[in-house]
Amino acid sequence: MPSASQWFQAARPHTWANAFAPVIAGSGAAAFQGGFSWWRALLAAGVSWALIIGVNYANDYSDGIKGTDEDRTGPLRLTGSGIAAPASVKRAAFIAFGVAGVLGIALSLASAWWLILVGLVCILAAWFYTGGSNPYGYRGLGEVAVFTFFGLVAVCGTEFTQAGRVSLAGLTTAIAVGSISAAVNLANNLRDIPTDTEAGKITLAVRLGDAGTRRLWLILAAMPLGASLLLSVLCTPWALVGLASAVLLVPASRPIRSGALGPALIPVLGLTGRAMLAWSVITAVALAFGG
Repeated sequence: MPSASQWFQAARPHTWANAFAPVIAGSGAAAFQGGFSWWRALLAAGVSWALIIGVNYANDYSDGIKGTDEDRTGPLRLTGSGIAAPASVKRAAFIAFGVAGVLGIALSLASAWWLILVGLVCILAAWFYTGGSNPYGYRGLGEVAVFTFFGLVAVCGTEFTQAGRVSLAGLTTAIAVGSISAAVNLANNLRDIPTDTEAGKITLAVRLGDAGTRRLWLILAAMPLGASLLLSVLCTPWALVGLASAVLLVPASRPIRSGALGPALIPVLGLTGRAMLAWSVITAVALAFGG
């Protein structure tokens, strides 16, 4: 029976920045329009947090029963390691999805009922990333899904539920957050290229190869910096303060640029996540102040 600490680690807290950053950025865009709502922001954060925990447990379960976690060099996996019964991990995933669903329904009813359908699509996408007989995460579409759901949908959805519309500022921050969030996922898959190839898990990193994956990571991770420049022109000069996130992005990129392999790439995930969160907080404050 897994301990509470092992359940916590299997929820992969280093990925939680992917859940909170888009809500913060979307709230900043809403504040720029004068439409910030703290309780809607909290509901959105709860939805996103529960969803990413559900994704992580679902991946743990699905990869574990498929045998693709047997030689992992990353964080603890409950199913693949045999610490927890697959049914228990699957149950934990669906409990998290249930929480996301309940909070999402409450948020949708307070803004637009059709967002319930968007939430349903998000939950289905979370499960079929590695679940089912033909998971799209095994077909090189994982980063596309992260960009879409933890970027465009999460940021623009957060802004819409608060301000009633999606602005150019919101779309710009959505692209930035989605890109760097995809970079977190890409770094994870870069590390696992050898084991994923052997297991037949054809991720985008496997398709691109080591060199191509590193080049794409650098492009995706730099997108928030470009967004800061664009926002400074479109919205407020204060958005330039977002360039300060380069202090975290540069060390995050060092293992990528130096050709590090295996466990040496693990710190990239945490550093990139912190850079994404820092950029989102700084940019949200700048937009709120500039608006």
